[in-house]
Amino acid sequence: MRPKARRTALDATGTSIKASVTAAPEDGKANAAVIALLAEEWRLPRSVFAVVRGAQARDKVLSVAGEPAALAHRILDWMQAHG
Repeated sequence: MRPKARRTALDATGTSIKASVTAAPEDGKANAAVIALLAEEWRLPRSVFAVVRGAQARDKVLSVAGEPAALAHRILDWMQAHG
């Protein structure tokens, strides 16, 4: 994650996703911005996302609640379109 970036964007790089958000990394604002960005891009509710590891670090692990096969299909389709 890149907080305080010039623009908000998601980029697929190999097997990971790089998020850039304009929000500052304070009081969870950047984490919330990343979740909002993912929710918008993947057309999922924000409530299905949670930061599992790295809440205060640039590298994060997020969980996405839902049916695994459907989520995997949606995410893989997005990565192929944006990779």
